[in-house]
Amino acid sequence: MQEITVPPNGRPSRSTIRFGLCCLFAAQPIKFRQTTAQALAPLPREQQLERLSAICQHNLQQVSQAMRYLVEQGIGAFRLMSPLFPRHSQPQVGYALADLPEIEAIYHQCQAIRHFQGQHDLRLSLHPDQFNVLASPHPQVVANTLRELECQGELAELLGVEVINIHVGGAYGDKQAAMGRLQTNFPRLSTRVRSRLTLENDDVSYTPADVLPLCRQLGIPFVYDVHHHRCLPDGLSCERATEEWLALWQALGREPYGHLSSPKHGWASAKPRPHADYIDPADFPDPWRGQAITVDLEAKAKELAVRRLMTELMPQSAF
Repeated sequence: MQEITVPPNGRPSRSTIRFGLCCLFAAQPIKFRQTTAQALAPLPREQQLERLSAICQHNLQQVSQAMRYLVEQGIGAFRLMSPLFPRHSQPQVGYALADLPEIEAIYHQCQAIRHFQGQHDLRLSLHPDQFNVLASPHPQVVANTLRELECQGELAELLGVEVINIHVGGAYGDKQAAMGRLQTNFPRLSTRVRSRLTLENDDVSYTPADVLPLCRQLGIPFVYDVHHHRCLPDGLSCERATEEWLALWQALGREPYGHLSSPKHGWASAKPRPHADYIDPADFPDPWRGQAITVDLEAKAKELAVRRLMTELMPQSAF
């Protein structure tokens, strides 16, 4: 197996692979807080905003702690949880950040995070949930998606987030029509969202062969999820999909972003979609080796899985 070189400080060179953690931690005492519209609704508006402000401050403090840990461990990317500012776009209890009573302190925290991210070359991304569908035939779903993506864009701008990744969504009986609706709705997004938006293949409807041409038409990057591709194959081999994925990002002058996971029940199972706790090194695609790419590891054991795979793929002496 080809080794992935790491310099003595333990941080992967940008000529090789940057591994990423997704959202949460399994063992580290880093915990994010949430709330619900149901919990907020009975409160007077002032109390709602006080509670939301406190949660936002707590979550930003946890992001700072998380980033320090990741840099210490040589983990080069972090997918932030998309509801970092909870209920931000929710119609009944949503809010403008300027309405929060501690907004100046929140802005100061964001500035510190953005500075740390740039200083340590830590790549940040967001992955809004599956209810954000620009390809939906339902106007209200599209309206909700546009509102949420704009909130994500505001968060991304504040924190130095490079990527806001979404799926195409449902096929609705006609994939070409659905992708056409996404193309129609894409220009309705602000520049700060469009400049960060990426599309990912999924394991139900849209393969790399579907999404790559769509990304080229929109002029945005493609996030290659190789696990999804293995669950939902198309006419492209992993080698060919990798070539097209890399070429698209490189044409835009940006570092490619991919996702990797292993099947919880094994590839021989009738249900290979659920993610395992850890990544099987055999699932790491050969065409990805030695590439200057970011790979988010979607594994239930979170930072433990990232550390294990880095140890398995990289020279032991680097740790």
